[in-house]
Amino acid sequence: MSGIVAMAVAAPVMARDTGPVTNLPLPRFVSMKAAEGNVRRGPSLTHRIDWVFQRRDMPLRITAEHGHWRRVEDRDGMGGWVHYSLLSGARTVMIEQDMLTLRTRPEADAPVTAALEAGVIARLGKCGPEWCRLTSAGYRGWAPKARLWGVTMDELRD
Repeated sequence: MSGIVAMAVAAPVMARDTGPVTNLPLPRFVSMKAAEGNVRRGPSLTHRIDWVFQRRDMPLRITAEHGHWRRVEDRDGMGGWVHYSLLSGARTVMIEQDMLTLRTRPEADAPVTAALEAGVIARLGKCGPEWCRLTSAGYRGWAPKARLWGVTMDELRD
């Protein structure tokens, strides 16, 4: 009987690790595909619109799934339910530090290629344990992962 109890306790934990619709990890990061997207109180068109995201490519964290709807939050923890068609799997990050320098290599003493203001959105490329390769407004370079929102510290990307 204790085996049955252990399984009943373990099931909700597993359900939070992957989405019931996509079977993809939860939470996970995506970006806004649309220039505008209604954020609703619940997962349907009948739910009230609480606000509108108005920034294409903005990174968002998916925290739940229900049918064609995804519960998302922005870097400030604000969010709600959006239709999946407004989201893209293309990864972006938001710069968290003002005048963050992009470097030619993932090293603190590598030459600087650009400096990005806080709030700038950049395309996310490769990520090692501490650095990620970014592209923004034609500039490319490496930035410390700890200064970015939209990527987890343990995430590695090829």
